[in-house]
Amino acid sequence: MWKYTSTNDCNNFLLSLKLFNCSNKKKYIKTLYSISNNPSKYYKIYKIKKRNGHTRTIYEPSFLLKHIQRKILTNILNNKSISKYAKAYKKGLSIKENVKPHLNQKLILKLDIKNFFDSISFIQVYETCFSLAYFPKSIGILLTNLCTFESHLIQGPPTSAYISNLVLKDFDNKLGQFCEKENINYTRYSDDLTFSGDFNPQSLIKYVNTLLKKLNLTLNRSKTRIINHNQSQNIMGITVNQKIQVNKKYRSKIRQEIYYLKKFGLKSHLTKTNQEENNYLKKLYGKVLYVLEINKEDQEFLAYKNYLINLKNKS
Repeated sequence: MWKYTSTNDCNNFLLSLKLFNCSNKKKYIKTLYSISNNPSKYYKIYKIKKRNGHTRTIYEPSFLLKHIQRKILTNILNNKSISKYAKAYKKGLSIKENVKPHLNQKLILKLDIKNFFDSISFIQVYETCFSLAYFPKSIGILLTNLCTFESHLIQGPPTSAYISNLVLKDFDNKLGQFCEKENINYTRYSDDLTFSGDFNPQSLIKYVNTLLKKLNLTLNRSKTRIINHNQSQNIMGITVNQKIQVNKKYRSKIRQEIYYLKKFGLKSHLTKTNQEENNYLKKLYGKVLYVLEINKEDQEFLAYKNYLINLKNKS
């Protein structure tokens, strides 16, 4: 389709995408290619500590690059469908949607994809999102460059999450269809794969590995979890044994905070814990709302919600 597209045609196509506001057409095109060719100038790179003591590298795009990436996400990527088994990074999806299929199951298997974003390559992003099927080659390569760094996907750009869903669409569909035939429930939330039902976990792990290998992805064996029905079946901080609700530890911490508030009073508790009133109440209220988002019928936390509303109104 794009075989005989001229440079002028490509520039006009690029202008039609309106990736940022610029009345000067030459400057608009020059800026996009400048960012594409020198991405390191447009990222702030830093590391954050993970719970396991390791670090995760975050790439924070500049204001302009982030704006461009959001336009790519909104105007291009969001128009592409993802698999029904993918439960993250799309409007209307949530952690709750990820755990619902696994309620009250005999067995739960949790798998984790190793170095998820970093392992998704430039060519995978190009072929999935910006190939000749959709764009002239030069434009496709430019858009891919704007969404990757050092030839792979990275954590930080607003485009990365949805791109990962698109790259794994065929994987999700093939694995999901296999699981349906075997009466196994399957969902994926980013790099977390969850399976439930009555099945042989080792056999399924082997099959998953085979599919991942085709994408040059591998499992993080240290994060593999097999949970039987007589154990606490916890998926991303939510228990699913008999009903879906936030795990006991999270709920207990909120319960303890409410107890201290009722026993000592707001002012005294804030003084003892050296916290600012508005910030403290806002965070605690948000935690209560999260519990209710997962289980809106939780009477205990509905009472906590009303208590905090009244407390806020009185303060």
